[in-house]
Amino acid sequence: MWPDGVCRVTDTFYTKTIQFQDINYQLSQNEDKTAIFEGWSDFLNYFDSSIRFQLSFFDLAAARGSFAGRIIIPLKGDDLDDSRVDYTEMLQNQLSKGNNGIIKTKFLTFGIEADSLRAAKPRLERIETDVINNFKRLGVATEPLNGKERLRLLHGIFRMDEPEPFAFSWDWLAPSGLSTKDFIAPSSFEFKDGKLFRMGKKFGAVSFLQILAPELNDRILADFLDMESSLIVNLHIQSIDQVSAIKTVKRKITDLDRAKIEEQKKAVRAGYDMDIIPSDLATYGGEAKKLLQDLQSRNERMFLVTVLIVNTADNKRQLDNNVFQASSIAQKHNCQLTRLDFQQEEGLMSSLPLGRNLVEIQRSLTTSSVAIFVPFTTQELFQSGSEALYYGLNALSNNLIMVDRKLLKNPNGLILGTPGSGKSFSAKREITNVVLVTDDDILVCDPEDEYSPLVARLGGQVVKISPTSTQYVNPMDINLNYSDDDNPLALKADFILSLCDIVVGSKDGLQPVEKTVIDRAVRNVYRPYLANPDPEKMPILQDLYDELLAQPEAEAKRIAAALELYVSGSLNVFNHRSNVELSNRLVCFNIKELGKQLKQLGMLVIQDQVWNRVTVNRAQGRTTRYYVDEFHLLLKGELASWSVEIWKRFRKWGGIPTGITQNIKDLLASREVENIFENSDFIYMLNQASGDRQILAKQLNISPHQLSYVTHSGEGEGLLFYGNVILPFLDRFPKDSDLYRVMTTKPQEVAV
Repeated sequence: MWPDGVCRVTDTFYTKTIQFQDINYQLSQNEDKTAIFEGWSDFLNYFDSSIRFQLSFFDLAAARGSFAGRIIIPLKGDDLDDSRVDYTEMLQNQLSKGNNGIIKTKFLTFGIEADSLRAAKPRLERIETDVINNFKRLGVATEPLNGKERLRLLHGIFRMDEPEPFAFSWDWLAPSGLSTKDFIAPSSFEFKDGKLFRMGKKFGAVSFLQILAPELNDRILADFLDMESSLIVNLHIQSIDQVSAIKTVKRKITDLDRAKIEEQKKAVRAGYDMDIIPSDLATYGGEAKKLLQDLQSRNERMFLVTVLIVNTADNKRQLDNNVFQASSIAQKHNCQLTRLDFQQEEGLMSSLPLGRNLVEIQRSLTTSSVAIFVPFTTQELFQSGSEALYYGLNALSNNLIMVDRKLLKNPNGLILGTPGSGKSFSAKREITNVVLVTDDDILVCDPEDEYSPLVARLGGQVVKISPTSTQYVNPMDINLNYSDDDNPLALKADFILSLCDIVVGSKDGLQPVEKTVIDRAVRNVYRPYLANPDPEKMPILQDLYDELLAQPEAEAKRIAAALELYVSGSLNVFNHRSNVELSNRLVCFNIKELGKQLKQLGMLVIQDQVWNRVTVNRAQGRTTRYYVDEFHLLLKGELASWSVEIWKRFRKWGGIPTGITQNIKDLLASREVENIFENSDFIYMLNQASGDRQILAKQLNISPHQLSYVTHSGEGEGLLFYGNVILPFLDRFPKDSDLYRVMTTKPQEVAV
């Protein structure tokens, strides 16, 4: 093995290995599946007869505790450590339900014959580039392995009895006189029994797949890889030169024709109809002619394929169970799994990702027959970063879903679902996770007073805005970093125009003259504060009202008259300087008691406060997460354009907004509001009403199979859209935990 990843397997055979990731194939629309299948067929046709290649699939047990260690939330020595322990316990319980203990990896190893490393290297590098580009066309992420990574992979196979860290350096070879083999070798090999082998403390058995079925299903490989035991599947594939493949088939057709003539001669001599020939001859003749046509006119090639399956276990009984399970899968697909009697050593060596096949049991297949072993099933979402958050279990593999939204190009999110499907609970679970794991600030707009118990439990601050409350938030507050421009006033004036639009409430909105008057008044009102930014000089709505009355235009008087209700009338809740210190990292704005007249205005004022906080945090390099429940309230009239603005601009300012709503139709009410959909790379979709399902299927290009996960689904079940990955999820949060009691919104379960 050389450091660059080239391995000399025999004196003249050199190989390289590429690791490739999964893409969603099993869940895709039928036309997408067809496109992937055709792309994979073209990929296979790239390999000519001079290149031997091997597809390797490893489902191997992880080192004990490696996954568990990645989900432990570190304690910080504050009041939330009890909650961190509770949450970690919940994650470990969820982990035990899945098979995250098994790490699934996929590799492609290719090799060529060459006289020397010098001759082999340039060609191997050229093939590697082509293979990576072919994978890229399929949307598959790849990573070529260097020498140390290939040795680590071999070490993991040989030492699966006691997973231990791989320790190796190229500098150790020369002085010690050891070879690379010494660093990967198992503690012992035993090939005493012809039907199984022993490697260290593990028992194993190698079998080959006899393909008996006339047609295969594209689920065959996926079914093997879904087994919840340690398993290695290998496909050794060798392309046959097209000319010699066609010659071979023509020769077979000639042989069949000769046999047919002999049978006809016999029939004539025996005195019966010469058209009656053995059915096998007729079948084989038809198949051979069809094959010749495929090779000559359709984009098909011939390949020699060997499929090997290695089952491993801690004891013989368990091994027999695993082999029996694999045999059942083979039988389900009309194939047969046969043990390699007295060839266990050759089978094991052929199952290493080295590209060499020592088992001469081959089956010739065409391109489309080989391509039916589609190596793609379902993507997993398990990111191991320190800020990866829990979003449930993958409904297909039962593995934990842990992702960090900050890694998305656009981390904006939506949580969608019918009432009772678990929208608010999902938002609360994410908020809890964010508080416990990250240092981000979290702001919540709570129109139904659902978040107060959780915010109190997490040490946050609840700001209650209502006509009877003594807590005030000033809509005129401005932060000097409020805008990207040198002039923060332009954006603030835009906000106050939106506010006046809601206040005036006319069907056609503000007229151009009215907008001009408001803009002039805003500039006049803020001039003293901008000259000397003293908090005591921060203007309030009263100042804007007085300034409007001082303007000569009749329109100014009309706007002032509309504002009067909110300045000196019964709805004067926003005509005060802010008296709440919004310094807590978790702030919840409770606006349940604002009533219908003030709720829209209240939500707009909160949006403005959030924008202020985002601009302050941006200067400190801090992320701000903003959750809006009943998001559909912000998608009407003047509020809609302000919400779209947030969805477009927040990302640049380190903000991550999340809208929580049940009304999909409101999200698609206008072309402008549709931008919110397009600018959200994270969608957590729970059960959907039938009308909404059709809209979403069209909007998000969801297949009928995917749609079934949001059709009459239970609470906490649905689809997760993370960038270009779509996963069905299942979140069964344990109901006996303290955290559940403060997160649930079910009346019978709400903590008193």
